Amino acid sequence: MPRKKHTSNADLNTQNKLTYGLISERFPSVSGMVINITYYHKGINPVLMLRTINVFPTDCAYFKAECVIKGCDGGGYEMTPIIVGMVNAHRKASKGKLVCGGKVDLSACDHASIAYEIGIQYK
Repeated sequence: MPRKKHTSNADLNTQNKLTYGLISERFPSVSGMVINITYYHKGINPVLMLRTINVFPTDCAYFKAECVIKGCDGGGYEMTPIIVGMVNAHRKASKGKLVCGGKVDLSACDHASIAYEIGIQYK
């Protein structure tokens, strides 16, 4: 059963990437982006992972980071609206926090969050 769910999620992710198009098509003024993400969870050591994503004009314009907590259902961090707003306002930097709204063990909770920093370079 978990394999089927993974395949379904991968299919949805591929469809979203096709729907959102490429950076060069959707944001022609953007020459690149760097997204730094720090994943947090509840625990003695709250920092779960650090991640840096370099985005190029040939990449897809879909920005959703999946929740990394095992068993999280329906969670993740949708950053596409944040990036669209930055590009529309021609902002070069933004940072903030997002909380995962997914469910673990059938109860909604604040089991995980991220802090993000986004840098956009324009042509």
